[in-house]
Amino acid sequence: MILPIYTYGQAVLRKVAEDITPDYPKLDEFIRDMWETLADSEGIGLAAPQVGRAVRVVVIDLDLLSEDYPEYKGFKHVYINPHIIEKDESETETMEEGCLSLPGIHERVVRAKRIHVKYQDTDFTEHDEWVEGYLARVMQHEFDHLEGRVFTDRISPLRKQLIKGKLKALLQGRIRCNYRVKAPLKR
Repeated sequence: MILPIYTYGQAVLRKVAEDITPDYPKLDEFIRDMWETLADSEGIGLAAPQVGRAVRVVVIDLDLLSEDYPEYKGFKHVYINPHIIEKDESETETMEEGCLSLPGIHERVVRAKRIHVKYQDTDFTEHDEWVEGYLARVMQHEFDHLEGRVFTDRISPLRKQLIKGKLKALLQGRIRCNYRVKAPLKR
């Protein structure tokens, strides 16, 4: 089932998500719904808070980018209870980011090129690894959602001032995109 994507201003996007256990109700179905929602919205990553649940589940599909990043051919992965343990800040990279929860907004964001993450897969097997490159950027973006942050929290005050009107429009429910959304109540 395609779920609505919660947009900027929804309280769930500002909550710190909770770890889950293998007995989380209908987890397989929820993950299937997340994949279907991600495909429908033509995104590359989706965190559970973006579909209204403050739990630590993320799906990432980098196969869509395999023409530019051949190393990600066939890459589709579920991350359960992910946490960034450490960021190697010795090398950073600035790239433009967008977000399904902030349609129409794209800003340049500085991120570490290499991160240390711990997570579980769908069998709840633990993984502890260093990740680098574009996947590290996508993980940082998606895992930020699990900490109650969105990418615009990482831009300069000047840039925030310049997009203030766009953020206000999102808060008022004035949204144009090609996928289902759940906007905040108009104020």
